Amino acid sequence: MTELTSAALASAAYKPKRGQSHDFDFSRIPEGMPVIDVHAHIYPDKIAARAVAAVGKFYCYEDMSGGGTPEDLLDIQAQAPITRSVVHSVATTAKSVPSINNFLAEQGQLHPEFISFGTMHQDFADKEAEVERAIAMGIRGFKLHPDTQEVNMDDPRLMEFYEIIAGRVPLIVHTGDYRYDYSNPKRLVNILNTFPDLVVDAAHLAGWSIYDVGYDIMHASPLNEERLYIDVSSAFAWVGRRHMRELIRMWGADRVMFGSDYPMWDPIVELNELMCCDLTDDELEKVLHVNAERFVGLSE
Repeated sequence: MTELTSAALASAAYKPKRGQSHDFDFSRIPEGMPVIDVHAHIYPDKIAARAVAAVGKFYCYEDMSGGGTPEDLLDIQAQAPITRSVVHSVATTAKSVPSINNFLAEQGQLHPEFISFGTMHQDFADKEAEVERAIAMGIRGFKLHPDTQEVNMDDPRLMEFYEIIAGRVPLIVHTGDYRYDYSNPKRLVNILNTFPDLVVDAAHLAGWSIYDVGYDIMHASPLNEERLYIDVSSAFAWVGRRHMRELIRMWGADRVMFGSDYPMWDPIVELNELMCCDLTDDELEKVLHVNAERFVGLSE
């Protein structure tokens, strides 16, 4: 399985990296128009290198594109028309939840370019108290990664968490991985049917590495589409520009958001890939900022 994963990721070799010969064209983005990257991971400086390496190991991919620090991400944003990033990190232990939320809240306060989403772990004792504390610190939502947290997305311990945040703040959840069942899109259908007020970004086109399967599963059941969003992070390497355009239109441009999955991928390169998908101006504006503003609550 690791060989298959590595081979799939190697397909990204066709994409240029900053510093290499390339032709990035962002001329279709009007001056002053916001561009929001809804999927970026950051870590404290002292652990960033180890955290980035751990992510690379999990996905059998050593050629990570960023350093994972807040400063590195801010530097990238300054080189492209990316105005804001939704930043988050994943707690793989219950005891790390408060410190991660403290870090993310602090970064959101220090840098207006960041919109901070907190974390939660299935074994954290007082989820409600931590949610209240995080929101009071400025956390705008939460992010979960069932595969790295080794828990079914619809585990009763997490269903308790969804009940707490439903109708209050949105959730980004890693969805899909052919190697695991933890994040199977079928589990997200169960969650959405259970909590009609929960607003969710089903990350990675609702099915990392199983993009078309994710679409089919999520469309097999009638759902309130207005509260279900998806982002395009960690997808271009597999689906390419033509199929990405098809998937955006299949899902409907009203709920698709730009995301890079920094530091695995370079936000500048990922934004360029999106610009090369031949979307209409209206579709592009929705994907670049309108949907993200509605998802995060900036348009309220």
